[in-house]
Amino acid sequence: MRDFRYIVIGAGMMGAAAARHLSSQTDGVALIGPAEPPNRKTHHGVFSSHYDEARITRGFDGDPVWAELAKRSISRYGEIEQKSGIGFYHEVGCLFSGNGAGLGGAYVSGAMGRKDALGLTVETYDTRSLSARFPMFSLPQDHHGWFEPRNAGHVNPRAMVKAQIAIAEQQGASIFRETVAKVFDSSRGVEVETAEGARYSAQKVIVAAGGFTNMGDILPVKVDMTATGRTIAFFELDDEKQKTFAGMPSTIVLAENEDDIVYILPPVRYPDGKVYLKIGGESEKGRLDTLDQAIRWFHSDGTASEVEFLVRRAVELMPALAGCPITSGSCVASITRTGYPYIGYTSSSNIAVLTGGNFVSAKSSDEIGRLGAVLLLEGQLGEDDFAAQMAPVFV
Repeated sequence: MRDFRYIVIGAGMMGAAAARHLSSQTDGVALIGPAEPPNRKTHHGVFSSHYDEARITRGFDGDPVWAELAKRSISRYGEIEQKSGIGFYHEVGCLFSGNGAGLGGAYVSGAMGRKDALGLTVETYDTRSLSARFPMFSLPQDHHGWFEPRNAGHVNPRAMVKAQIAIAEQQGASIFRETVAKVFDSSRGVEVETAEGARYSAQKVIVAAGGFTNMGDILPVKVDMTATGRTIAFFELDDEKQKTFAGMPSTIVLAENEDDIVYILPPVRYPDGKVYLKIGGESEKGRLDTLDQAIRWFHSDGTASEVEFLVRRAVELMPALAGCPITSGSCVASITRTGYPYIGYTSSSNIAVLTGGNFVSAKSSDEIGRLGAVLLLEGQLGEDDFAAQMAPVFV
């Protein structure tokens, strides 16, 4: 059995960040979590939703907590890239578009109300100037635009996780590419058993298993969180289409209700060598309660009806996409009851949880991971670290 001071379970965006921050302040840190499977369709273990090339990042946010989490994370992107030698951040800006009504209007009002306090630069556009500034779009006639040109754009989540882990290793953390099967208190502290048959122990353990947090024997009590499948659609762009969409920012098209909101990533080159424009939404509500359900979902190409909706919306908003080859995929959102990440101890004073991205956490994952490290090192979060908002809810 290998003994450590702290073990982080889950090598995704939050877990990798927590391991980096912990190992910068103490020795005896281990990160346990499987690597991305070589073949998604034949893999029958746990997955992670960071298996992708682009996630939107921005400070502009209608929620003050999420805005601050993003600001803190974005301020460290350069340091992480420099220390790891791995680039992952693309500053192409982020555009919000909407008509100022309903849910979208309230979101923009909140974001604009705190932009100065956060030090954000936000360019505003009326309907006419919006079309001239971003000609790749055909937005509704009543839409205005709010554009954050700096400290915004997109990150490559695969590369970001790789960078976090590289630095953690440089700082002395041990990395084990295994799947944790069981976690329990014992006379040795906390013991961790993996599906590969290895055993580890630590004084403290923090579980950052994303949508799989409730699907195994790794917490003494379940968190009040729903793992929800989300569908994404990809438009393959040839050389000519890439020119059409050159200069495109990351974009969120707001609506009066949540189900009609879509987010759009600009052209990004994927591992197959092709360039894709990606669109996704927030309308799917189905639950994934078991490991088998989650595996089947990750093996799928998403929900056909959602693909149809996303394709229709994409072509409405960007008519030049008509005729492009289309593929689709699946990911998972972890939605907590509070709408914020859960960062706190469970019924065990030695086993903590770090989970609940709520579909917006990739950009803020470094700060969320740092808060997980603070919890282990100091025993609790302080008011400046949103202790009340991050408190886990259990079932």
